Parts: sequence; C-alpha cells; structure tokens
Amino acid sequence: MSTTIESTQVYQVFIKASAEQIWQAIVDPELTVQYFHGVRIAVTADERRSSMAGDGVANGSRVLEFDPPRRLVHEWSSYYDEEMAKEPFSRVTWEIEPQDGGYCLLTLVHDQLAGSPKTAASVGGRGWMFVLSGLKTLVETGKGLA
Repeated sequence: MSTTIESTQVYQVFIKASAEQIWQAIVDPELTVQYFHGVRIAVTADERRSSMAGDGVANGSRVLEFDPPRRLVHEWSSYYDEEMAKEPFSRVTWEIEPQDGGYCLLTLVHDQLAGSPKTAASVGGRGWMFVLSGLKTLVETGKGLA
C-alpha cells in the first residue's frame, strides 16, 4: 500500500466570525500560540516570523501578498524539523471570503510542495486540519483546542 501526498493541498472551513477577526487570528502571535501548536506567529507586509514556545527556535519567511483582511500569501519552511528544513520553500495562501449570514469561508492552499515531500506529508491532512480547526474554535469560542 502506498500513500500519495499532493503537491497542492487545499483546505476550506466556514467560520462564524468577521473577516477582520479571522485575519487577526492569522497574524497575531498572542492568538496563533493558542491554536498553532504553541507557535507564536507575527505577520507584517514583508515577513512572517514564527517562534516555537519555550525552545527559542525561530524562523522568518517572506510575505508575497498582504491584503488585509482578505488574502495573505507567504513562503513556508518546516524549520522545526532538521530534514524538512533542508527542503525548498513551499507557499501558503490564506483567503478569507465573507458570506451572507455573518460567517466567512477560509480557504488555505499549500502548494509548490513537489520538491518538499517530507513537508507535504507532515502538513497534509491532519496537519493543516488541526491548525484550521483550532483557529475556527478560537475565533468562535475564545478558546483554542486543548
């Protein structure tokens, strides 16, 4: 039996919140630490800076598009794992689309993974789904997943 991890991964989730609330949860380190595996992530128009809680490991990657509260595109490196950190950068796109009824559709596309098979396997499926589920829970209830 073999598993194929796609070089383009697409995830979507509806969130009962405004686009501004969702955007804030994506770019504010005080919020990301509550749902993104304890990682503090600060995003500016130029850089996405992340640091692992407690171990001092930090990473910076370029922001390619910054259009609050609608679209964020940035490079991705799995810096938290020595082997994955050697793989080429991939790309993550966050799109927030307001819907009628007071909620938004959040679409996350992680692509350019063809040259990064270990990263693709790590973030695929449960990897991004845990992060997105945690973001949704935090924004809707004020508390991240345990």
